[in-house]
Amino acid sequence: MAGRADSTVLAGARVVLPTGTVENGRVIVEGTRIAGSPHEDARTVDLTGHWVVPGFVDMHNHGGGGASFTSGTVDEVLTGVRTHREHGTTTLVASTVTGEMDFLAQRAGILSELVEQGDLAGIHFEGPFISPCRKGAHSEKLLRHPDPAEVRKLMDAARGTAKMFTLATELPGGIESVRLLAEHGVIAAIGHTDATYEQTVEAIDAGATVATHLFNAMPALAHREPGPIAALLEDERITVELINDGTHLHPAALELAYHHAGAARVALITDAMDAAGFGDGQYQLGPLAVEVKDGVARLVEGGSIAGSTLTLDTAFRRAVTLDRIPVDDVVQSISANPARLLGVYDKVGSLEPGKDADLVVLDADFALKGVMRKGDWVIEPHLG
Repeated sequence: MAGRADSTVLAGARVVLPTGTVENGRVIVEGTRIAGSPHEDARTVDLTGHWVVPGFVDMHNHGGGGASFTSGTVDEVLTGVRTHREHGTTTLVASTVTGEMDFLAQRAGILSELVEQGDLAGIHFEGPFISPCRKGAHSEKLLRHPDPAEVRKLMDAARGTAKMFTLATELPGGIESVRLLAEHGVIAAIGHTDATYEQTVEAIDAGATVATHLFNAMPALAHREPGPIAALLEDERITVELINDGTHLHPAALELAYHHAGAARVALITDAMDAAGFGDGQYQLGPLAVEVKDGVARLVEGGSIAGSTLTLDTAFRRAVTLDRIPVDDVVQSISANPARLLGVYDKVGSLEPGKDADLVVLDADFALKGVMRKGDWVIEPHLG
């Protein structure tokens, strides 16, 4: 850990800006923000041979570092936040899992305080308003229909910090709940759904704007029954979440999503659980037991995939080196797009003067070498 870079010029790197990549570029940091011109006594850090990209923005994350956002104490939540910051995620939304309504309301109160302190960027409620047919790693006995009154209860408990709800919009109350969320500026995400193509279109028309981990926990694409995947990919109003860990998606599925949605409509997420950045072992995801083996998290009972152990630096590197997605497109998907969806693009998501000095330094092979958040080095690059 290092101190604040009060007046620093990061020079010589390939810098990814909204307009494209600048060779031999520079990023000027003054205090907590990116500046347009350097102070006369600014320190220069030579990053020749490296990349500088915006800090990553993760809009779907359940924990890390051995700590859970779904059930942990405040200190444990902060442990998870720090773990992901050390992997380049400078803006993070805490996701819940299905639980009793009173428990979820209590969690919302705890997490909202961390949003108000600036440690989190918001709360994502994944469950309990999802389909038992596509429950994944959620407790079926705790699932319920998306009653707008109950959706409103969780919104109120979050005290204005709720950013997203994942809903099976085909269930009773689903469309009404989408409209409620849209009216209050909260993202309605379609996921853990058994909807038809037509039902998905109806939800999009009602105001849904995100596909929760596209392809996962929804019917497969079929030629006579295209289901939700086709509707979500084809509609320009939808941003599709993708978990690029090599387990949740075949590379061809990732390519299909980028091809049909385009980089401007993809948000790379982790869907991480406690084991991210921590290791194999036994964990809990809400009330369910999870075993992590060889970095893959599965329910002990039934074997369903139970979130991921992914961090966004790995997702970035994999996208560029294995999936051959252009760097500019990956930056858009991992920083700018989620920042826009969360309503914080005026502060984060790109390297522009006036925005928070949130950035990631990568070497020529896209391995993480440095992380800065609001002008403070979380990991200071040692270039030796």
